[in-house]
This record gives sequence, structure tokens and C-alpha cells, in this order.
Amino acid sequence: MPGPRRDYVAALDLGTSSSRCIIFDRTGSPVGIAQREHRQIMPQPGWVEHDPLEINRRVDAILRGAMAAAGVPPSDLAAVGITNQRETAVVWDRKTGQPIHNAIVWQDTRTADICTELARDGGQDRFRPKTGLPLATYFSGPKVRWILDNVPGAQARAEAGELLFGTVDSWCIWNLTGGRRGGVHVTDVTNASRTLLFDLETLQWDDELLGLMRIPRAMLPEIRSSSEFYGEAVGRLAGVPIAGDLGDQQAALFGQACFSPGEAKNTYGTGCFMLLNTGTRPVVSKSGLLTTVGYRIGSAPAVYALEGSIAIAGALVQWLRDSMGVIRKAAEVETLARMVEDNGGVYFVPAFSGLFAPYWRAEARGAIVGLTRYAGRGHIARAALEATAWQTREVLDAMNADSGVALKALKVDGGMVHNELLMQFQADVLGVPVIRPRVSETTALGAAYAAGLAVGFWAGLDDLRGQWAEDRRWNPEMPADRRAREYSNWKRAVTRTFDWVSPDDAGGAR
Repeated sequence: MPGPRRDYVAALDLGTSSSRCIIFDRTGSPVGIAQREHRQIMPQPGWVEHDPLEINRRVDAILRGAMAAAGVPPSDLAAVGITNQRETAVVWDRKTGQPIHNAIVWQDTRTADICTELARDGGQDRFRPKTGLPLATYFSGPKVRWILDNVPGAQARAEAGELLFGTVDSWCIWNLTGGRRGGVHVTDVTNASRTLLFDLETLQWDDELLGLMRIPRAMLPEIRSSSEFYGEAVGRLAGVPIAGDLGDQQAALFGQACFSPGEAKNTYGTGCFMLLNTGTRPVVSKSGLLTTVGYRIGSAPAVYALEGSIAIAGALVQWLRDSMGVIRKAAEVETLARMVEDNGGVYFVPAFSGLFAPYWRAEARGAIVGLTRYAGRGHIARAALEATAWQTREVLDAMNADSGVALKALKVDGGMVHNELLMQFQADVLGVPVIRPRVSETTALGAAYAAGLAVGFWAGLDDLRGQWAEDRRWNPEMPADRRAREYSNWKRAVTRTFDWVSPDDAGGAR
């Protein structure tokens, strides 16, 4: 009898606020999707955690849901790709499979003291020549250090080889491939490049960095390429190859078919992340951007990227909904913002986790400025949307300065690209067209592409480039003088957030 057709690839997109599974056919079109939110655990101001076991349960639920929606059994899946919130750190017991602490999320600021101490000798850019990254609470290495320092006995257990560390991709792959009964402990170069423990040139863990952070090498996953066979799934997906692994922003770069140097994308999710393909050599930023691995396909050379990372984008809309009750559903923010003609002089700087690129100011905190009695709910909603666009403008300015190439158009993706008011404003403040692809869930698509390439489901990058198609384009309409005036106002608003947390406020908790 003939075997199964295996005409589909599944992608698991393990994000900050939710997890989703999307099943794609050979044309790169989604045929089934399921999504589940997970809790945001905030035990102290500035601290953000997730329950890794809850994420496991969500993975099982979305796999079932997506396959049911598509009418696709596991036997029809050629491979599964993983993409994930990158810098979130999980430490677990290799024998029991139990996490020893909640996952510490990339937005969390509790490692400020650890980063400050590491920066005493050499400053915030001490590790940048090797890692491409500044010393900042964003990255996962200091989070592991915090767990080893604060969970009783953890350091000794780690040194004895009893504990494993991984970002969410490692945690998921380990569980999908058997967990404590033989699970594969791996990560890919893109996720490894976000730890402050990884050498961009050698593409390996660095002994000097591990020693400075006192993290035992035995805890760490094996570093692999972004597209290769890692292992076969067990359980619900028994026998299906796990073959793709990319950090979420790199997956979106790949899903947008940004395969040539100079091509860029911006993803609007919980945070906002712009990546520019710089080719097979890393470019060191002088403008506050990150140098990161973009992707590596099998044994081919790694492709690098410059990245501008913004901590709060869609999370600001979520905050308006969940914490302030200004809206009931996220989509209502556009309706509310359209009730007014402009922001009424109001600017909202969402430095809830400090400021990321291009400032890297961990002590900054959020601020709404320019308030008068004229300002209402609509102006606040509009200022919240505009904040994402202005932050993106700052990143683009830095990217142009580092690359020496002026971007002519910006490919966009993620949940917020369906907000047409935001997309038009984004084109206005950048002064270049903003382009949304036909498949806007490019993060999941990139993970599917990586997995499919590894098993021969797609022949190569030319196949993938041919599948990219434009859905909608926004051209700039704002006069240049108004753009300059409002950008200047935004810059002044940003400076009001600096130095809000004093050095005595340990970990930025107050």
C-alpha cells in the first residue's frame, strides 16, 4: 500500500501572549489554525513569568485544534517547525521534566543588578564585539544566572548535570521528542545568539562568557542550524520529523523571503522588531541596534541581521484592554482612535520594561505626556498606536545609519498589520511605502519553510521567494514638515522617561 501523501507542514508559533499552530500546504497557504493564550504572571513590578507546563498544555491543544480545522491527520505532515519568543529562559530537571522555576520572560527586568555588575568592567558594550549584544535585561543568559542564584540548590544541581536550560524552542522540542524519556536537547543559532553566551563568529557557546556568568556548559542545549532534522516526535505526532527552529523575529524575516542583503521586515506583535539582512558577515552596530544571526540553512553559511527591538507594541493595546478597561477587544483600539482627527498633542511612551533599541535604558518607565483637559479616550488610543510607529521610525533611522543603505520600502507582518490606521501612520512617519504580504502570519510560515526545506518538501529558496505575494500597500501621505515636527515632539516625550528608576530600586522593581 502507498504511504501517506504528507502534503502539509505544521508550524508551532510559541509567542509571548499566546501559542498557535498553523498548518501550511505546498503553496505556503494556511489551511488550519488554532490559538490559545497563556497567563502573564507578574509577581512584582517589572517581573514577567510564564508557566512552562501551561505552555506544554497549550501546544497539545493547538496541535489538536489545527489538525482538526484542516482535516489533516499527523500522517499527512511532512515535518514540524518551531518558532518562539526568543530570550525567555526555562530551567528544568532532566530526570523529572519539571521546571525548577517559572520561565522568566524576555520583558522581565529583574536581572538589572546582574547586568550592572557585569558591566562594571568594560561597560554595557563589554560583550558586544563577541555577541553583537549590549548587556541588558532582555537576554536570557542573565536570567539563567538569576535562577541559579535564587532557587535553593540550583547551582550545585546544574554543576552535577541534573538541570537543563533552554529557550522556549528547546523546551518544546525536548518535550515533543520524548522529554525525560530521551528528548532531544537542542536549540538553533538564532536563539543561541540571544543569550549573551554565544560567539557570533564561531557559532558556538563561548567558554569565557559561560565562566563570567558561572553557567555550567552541561546545562546548555546543542546548537544546530535553523533547518535540519532534530528528531522524531512521539505521542500525538509520533514519527513526524521536527526539522525547523527559528527565533520568532528571524522566522518572520525568513517567512517574508528576505533572503538578500538589504531586505528588511518589521513584525508587530507583543513587541515590535525590525530586521535587516546583512549577508554572511556580522555588521557591528554603532547606533544601538543588535547584531544577530538571521538564519542558517543546513550546512550553508549563517546569514546575519541587524535588529531593532521594541519591547512594547501590541502589549500596549493589551494593557489598555486588560489593565485599564479602555477597550473590550484589541480590535476596538482602531475604532476608538478613529473617533479623533489626531493625537490632540498626546504622546505615549510605553517604556514598561525600560527602553530597548536604540536607547537601551533599563531605568526608563512609561509616560503619557502632553495631557490637557481636551484629551479623551480617543486621543489616548491614537497615541498608543502612534507610539509603535514612532518607535519603528527611531529603529529605521539607526538601521539606515549602520547599513549605509536607505530603505525604500518596509515589509510588515504580525497581528497589528490589520490595523489600517496604524499602517497608514507608519508609512507617513517613515516616508516610505509599507507593504503587507498575502500571508501575514509570516513568523509561523518561516518556521514551516525551514522545516520543509530540511525534509525536501520545498526545493530551495527560489521556490519560497516565488510564493511571496503582496496583499496591501500604504504610501506616505503626511507632509514632510508635519512629520518632522511631530517626530521632534516624540523625541522630547521619550527623554521624559529617562532615569525614572533609581539605582537603589533593585531589579527595577519599584
